[in-house]
Amino acid sequence: MIEDKIIIIKNLSKYFLLNNKIKWVIKDINMEIKEGEFIVILGPGGCGKSTFLKILCGIENQSSGTIILKGRKFEKNKSHDIYKKFGFVFQNSNLLPWRTAEKNLSIVLEIQKLESQKWKSRIDEMLDIVGLSAYKKMFPHELSGGMQQRLSIARALVNNPKILLMDQPLGSLDAITRKILGLELLKIWEKTKKTIIMVTNNVDEAILLGTRIFVFTSLPANIKDEVEVNIPFEEKDSNIISNKRYNEIHKYLSRVIRSI
Repeated sequence: MIEDKIIIIKNLSKYFLLNNKIKWVIKDINMEIKEGEFIVILGPGGCGKSTFLKILCGIENQSSGTIILKGRKFEKNKSHDIYKKFGFVFQNSNLLPWRTAEKNLSIVLEIQKLESQKWKSRIDEMLDIVGLSAYKKMFPHELSGGMQQRLSIARALVNNPKILLMDQPLGSLDAITRKILGLELLKIWEKTKKTIIMVTNNVDEAILLGTRIFVFTSLPANIKDEVEVNIPFEEKDSNIISNKRYNEIHKYLSRVIRSI
């Protein structure tokens, strides 16, 4: 059951200096995320969604506000070990072209000095979960775009992080592959039970994947609305567009986005 709050975000804000002037990117974001949720951040392009993810995992620091991760409070600077709690999937797979599929996963374990037999078997486990066991010896250029992105997801999960952050992971794929991989991503979430926070600007994708959707405004980003996607998991399939609740949420979200 989803019980514990894994992340609490209080008044999170970020600005950059542009020509000696403050430019706010996100301002006063408040959010609570329970363990095992699939959270989707939905909003227009360039509204600060990616910056929000980077602050969460420690790639960037917030200008103000607090992040509480499993009881640990982070304000300005985050300790280095916070990186190990997150897996990150980018829009492009960013795989190392000179490494095979299994070696692309092992690079994470090598960097974190997790090279015991236990962790080596974890590589096979993750390749199996994303359906790539038969391709472990292949190089990225020998895999399709969808397979490369599945491999990228496996790499992000191989060190068993607490939270998976995904920055428009399906955005670079063609429409058919995007739909197929979206359904596969649901299965990966069900198998791994991870907390996932994903950014997208696609309403259909948000409803298919999310358990809750936060709609961000344009810059400076704040939460315009929060929508619970109360569609049973077993109804999230290739026929979801005929689901009554799906269409109700889609209509509502489209109206919210038009008002931004």
